[in-house]
Amino acid sequence: MITPTGKGPSPITEGPQCQAQVDPLAALRSPDDPPWDVYLTGTVFLDIIFTGLDSAPVRGTESWARGMGSSPGGVANMATALARLGLKTSLAAAFGDDHYGEYCWDALEQGEHIDLSTSRTLPGWHSPVTVSMAYEGERTMVSHGHEPPFEAVLDQAGSHDPTPRARAAIAALSPGRRAPWIAEVAARGTRIFADVGWDDSGAWDLAGLADLEHCEAFLPNAEEAMRYTGATCPRAAAHALTEHVPLAVVTLGAEGAYAVDRRTGETAEVPAIAVEALDPTGAGDVFVAGFVTGTLAGWPLADRLAFAGLTAALSVQEFGGSLSAPGWSEIGAWWREVQSVRSQDPAALRRYAFLQTLVPEEEARPWPLRRAVPTIGFRSA
Repeated sequence: MITPTGKGPSPITEGPQCQAQVDPLAALRSPDDPPWDVYLTGTVFLDIIFTGLDSAPVRGTESWARGMGSSPGGVANMATALARLGLKTSLAAAFGDDHYGEYCWDALEQGEHIDLSTSRTLPGWHSPVTVSMAYEGERTMVSHGHEPPFEAVLDQAGSHDPTPRARAAIAALSPGRRAPWIAEVAARGTRIFADVGWDDSGAWDLAGLADLEHCEAFLPNAEEAMRYTGATCPRAAAHALTEHVPLAVVTLGAEGAYAVDRRTGETAEVPAIAVEALDPTGAGDVFVAGFVTGTLAGWPLADRLAFAGLTAALSVQEFGGSLSAPGWSEIGAWWREVQSVRSQDPAALRRYAFLQTLVPEEEARPWPLRRAVPTIGFRSA
């Protein structure tokens, strides 16, 4: 087991957004490549995160938080994680024409260099908002918003084929509902990676996930995988899922992750990195982003799992969703730091040795890095 030596910092520190310093696909790029590595769509929330709470808020009382952060959330967590890992990322989303929407647009386009050419600002539609309160390693969230008018985004895109060409796309599957864009991009050769949320209907019917037939990989958590397959353990559930999708990846929480590739017969299991979790918001999105990065780069299955788990572990050491998504600076700093600890298990270090040729050269920057911002923005002088 790797023993990390850093602890998540207070998020109330201003700093520049993380810029990718490594292109994990550099050796594979050619002039005939699609313009984007990953395409995704969904709802962008404005996330406001209160930190430094000693306990859960109590009814009838007022609680004061010692810290606060704000950032784009929802699908922006995944888009930011992908961009910080060096993938050319395109996001289609609706943005409100309020100050919140403007802030989220600027943070994603200018701060993270995410392509928003298929996104639209919709007059009269206000931005969804989530308030997250982090305490005792967990979080409680309160959200408000209306169903995003995604069809309006497509209608305003000015094209019969508004989805851009990309190597891969990430889809959130909805039980009982197809998303036509998934079949369209899959027919063009785009590799689809899918996750799924909790099935509130209680049906847990794989047949209801009709778009799974277009997917290369499915990444549910252990509980979701077992409910969908009826298996009594998550590893058996992963094998059962490969009857429906070529690659099944099941996250096991504190135990790590397990994956089965039907095409090669390969299986892999990588334990989790033990960390002091401050806020798990967005950790699942970061895991998927790390796995997609490794897959597009052609890494072995076990390396992809290890990398995805590492990026997720780094993310929970900071507060917020997109705020905490790690970039290559954090990954490199972590790798150098853990190698300096004499008591590290050599076998555990070898599991991450593939990072040696990837991480940037040492920088005079501390780890963990701090880059959250306390407010939506200050007025310019």
